[in-house]
Amino acid sequence: MKADITPQEYEAFKTFLQEACGILLGDNKQYLVKSRLRRILEEQKMSRLGELLESLRRPGSSGLRELVIDAMTTNETLWFRDNHPFRILSDKLMPELAEHRAGGPVRIWSSACSTGQEPYSIAMIAEEYRRLRPGKLRDLRITATDISKSVLEVARQGEYEMIAIGRGLSPERQKAFFTPSSTGGWQIGAQIRSMVEFKELNLLDRYMLGKFDVVFCRNVLIYFSAELKKDILTRIHATLNPGGYLVLGSSESLNGLQDLYEMVQCQPGIIYRKK
Repeated sequence: MKADITPQEYEAFKTFLQEACGILLGDNKQYLVKSRLRRILEEQKMSRLGELLESLRRPGSSGLRELVIDAMTTNETLWFRDNHPFRILSDKLMPELAEHRAGGPVRIWSSACSTGQEPYSIAMIAEEYRRLRPGKLRDLRITATDISKSVLEVARQGEYEMIAIGRGLSPERQKAFFTPSSTGGWQIGAQIRSMVEFKELNLLDRYMLGKFDVVFCRNVLIYFSAELKKDILTRIHATLNPGGYLVLGSSESLNGLQDLYEMVQCQPGIIYRKK
């Protein structure tokens, strides 16, 4: 992008992004837009954000639209990010689910899975629980969704470069659940991959995913307006089984939905149970 973004272009792009995927850009984030869209503008031989916006408004621009949404929504992620939600999953939720869902499938939804680190981390926790307690949690299924087709493809492959492996994954888990790949990266094991099903989903859409015992919706609500947060959390509530749990990011809250969820203190960490 050769030229600076004008105030009018920035406001128009903010409107496009919010309507397309719900993300509400803050003020003075022009630097972020420029860095995220630079390659697309170069490939499209465009010098201004206004040219890109004009192209996005034309019929038949769905491919370009996907590229722009991918560029603006894709973020780096970590294995076992923030750690305490996964301790809660291992120490509290797994034993509870094993007891209360005995004989039936346990279903977990990772609602903004990016390149797969969160759902695969959940699967590793589940497999560790199974190995310590044979016969428990025989049927556990994880649904992982994201708006970005490109990150979902990476997630489905389950192959990561060493720099990505080093972001939060212990050497013990790397040894237990990964094997070296022919390209010099690391391939997650078939057993872990078989537990996760990846699907494309915009959190603004209607959900046809079935019912879940636990929903992870972490570090994504911060990008939405208060109204959209409330709408998303209300629809997630409808997907939870009675007594099911919602896990949010450490900086996220319920936004006044105490009539739908009750807070559960886990020391450290907080999760929310469906009322």
